[in-house]
Amino acid sequence: MLSKEGVPLSRRYYSESTGRDLDDGQMTRGYEIEKGRYVLITDEELEKLAPKKSRDIDLRRFVDKKSIPPIYFNRGYFLTPADDEAKAYRLLARTMEDSERAGVGTFVMRGKEYLVAVMAENGILSAQTLRFADELRSPKDVGLPEEKKVDKAAVTKFEKLITKYAKSGRAEGELKDQQTERLLKLVKSKKSRKKDVVETEEEQGDRSNVVDIMEVLKKSMAAKKRA
Repeated sequence: MLSKEGVPLSRRYYSESTGRDLDDGQMTRGYEIEKGRYVLITDEELEKLAPKKSRDIDLRRFVDKKSIPPIYFNRGYFLTPADDEAKAYRLLARTMEDSERAGVGTFVMRGKEYLVAVMAENGILSAQTLRFADELRSPKDVGLPEEKKVDKAAVTKFEKLITKYAKSGRAEGELKDQQTERLLKLVKSKKSRKKDVVETEEEQGDRSNVVDIMEVLKKSMAAKKRA
């Protein structure tokens, strides 16, 4: 969000009772135990509970890739090798792909521990952060109706309809964000006409969190061998 002058806007916390802005020293965290009742948690207590900082991916086991339901997938990342690790990277990717296995483990990012599945496809390693089991909702939780017996003739009718519109091959070509494409077209048009274009100061990105995937995988597997 920007002001009309092109100045980036910031969000602030304020007290609903006084209307005054609050600084960090005037705020604390609370875990809601029931409506309107909270247990207060300090930053120091959270720091004691936080996992130790690490650049390692702690692989716990290798499992059949098909054994991980897609509903657990949260966010995907491509994993790239360091310049001198390309051969080992390709070897690991090929082995995992041929065996149809996924490596399941954990890693720490921004003070939080994540569950992750490392997989291979077309010679490329990727990582999918996974939802924990208690983060998933059941059909009952969202109020879906119970399964009922469906007329066989109606099922056959829908099967024919699905077959009629089925396409062979992969679905990537259909997965286009048309709204974003329209937005980018508008931005490009305004830029070419130099309309509504403002400039702000850019911050330099920090690449200190780039991880050498081959190095952390080798450390993890070496530790498992010694155990």
